[in-house]
Amino acid sequence: MGQQVEDSSTDETILEEASQRLPWWRSWKVMLPLWLGIGGLVWLGLHFNVDRSVIAGSVVAVGLVSNAFAWLLGLITLVPVIGPLIAKILSIGFVWLLNAVGYLVSYIAIRRGYSKDVLTYRGLTVAVIIGIVVGFVLGKLV
Repeated sequence: MGQQVEDSSTDETILEEASQRLPWWRSWKVMLPLWLGIGGLVWLGLHFNVDRSVIAGSVVAVGLVSNAFAWLLGLITLVPVIGPLIAKILSIGFVWLLNAVGYLVSYIAIRRGYSKDVLTYRGLTVAVIIGIVVGFVLGKLV
């Protein structure tokens, strides 16, 4: 009996030390109130007829600065079977958006006579997309 109590207290101290070492943006104690605050402020903004673009810009700014979107995506991923699929769909959309912006910028730049810069830019874009895909594959293998 005495051994079991000692083991459980050791496990508790290990868990406490691990939770103290986590960065603030990985802690649910920070992110859950942050998302509740974002939701409350969005509701207030809609209630008081604040311009929707101001609300959307504010949510994007706060979400990017605080890593709230990454935390929310991680939370969605925890749902069995369907969660990882949703995360993949959202991640692939980012790659498509990045590629679409690249094509748009290339079209405009070629029209203005910056064809050499377009080649450099498209090369960098392809390198970033390949890096994302390689990272995704390595993450699945590990």
